[in-house]
Amino acid sequence: MSGGGHGGGRKKKHEEHEEHVNHERWLVSYSDMMTLLMVLFLVLFAMSNVDSTKVILLQEGFNQAFGTNAVLQGSSSVLKDSSSDSAGIDQAAGSGPTGQMTEQEKQIAEKAVNAADLAKAQSRMTVAEAEAQNLTEAQKKIAAALKKDGLGGDASFAIDQRGLVVTIITNSVVFTGDSAVLRPVGQKILSAVGPTLKALPNDIEVDGHTNQLRVPTLNYPSAWELSTARASAVVRYLVDAQGMPADRMEAAGFAGTRPLISPKDPRSVRLNRRVEIIVLSGLSDDTASLLPTAAKTVD
Repeated sequence: MSGGGHGGGRKKKHEEHEEHVNHERWLVSYSDMMTLLMVLFLVLFAMSNVDSTKVILLQEGFNQAFGTNAVLQGSSSVLKDSSSDSAGIDQAAGSGPTGQMTEQEKQIAEKAVNAADLAKAQSRMTVAEAEAQNLTEAQKKIAAALKKDGLGGDASFAIDQRGLVVTIITNSVVFTGDSAVLRPVGQKILSAVGPTLKALPNDIEVDGHTNQLRVPTLNYPSAWELSTARASAVVRYLVDAQGMPADRMEAAGFAGTRPLISPKDPRSVRLNRRVEIIVLSGLSDDTASLLPTAAKTVD
């Protein structure tokens, strides 16, 4: 009995030891939680004092690696708050000792900016080349249609920042002097041009131009009205006879203010008297400015 009592006592003592261990386990969890909270507050403190230049460099690196601007977009608000009063790379890093950039970091930042600018320029050129290719294909179709009707020499082509420019010299077979009435040959030219224009998704602008001779107009108050009337006549024919959607068309007159060649050139009397049909590019201005160069690359 006494042995049994002694064994029971030891068992009770052993159970008390296990209860003592269980009571101490919460200290371990508590200390882990406090450690995590301390790390969290350190991270939050570090974010509040972010080196915006290094974040920018990191973002540029991600953008170049993954080809996207979505990486680190969440840091933009932090950057704005931390550098809203900054102006330039030196100030963007902060004014404190830990925020100032070394010369090496400045060079890295400049290289990153230059690389980003180059990547954007290359991307714009790729888009411009694709647009130039489409415009060149349209030019070939229009030229083939004109040649088929024996009118190959009645139009010239160019690709500038506006898009594809089809120039029709408004000599006496297209418009008579001081007139905005299309003659049969003029209608034939537009009939050859129309199907290709209609198939394109681009908007179309028609510009009327006169030469620089100071000859008084009889049927119109000035060359402004005459050039605008000729552009409108071309638009009206393309809409009525060729089925062009009217909401894709626009007309403008420039009188003699935009000569094709210098007025000092004897040919200017004939060549500056023209109508331009422009297949407008839908690209942004900075990308469209690359179209002339892109067109040469395509050729």
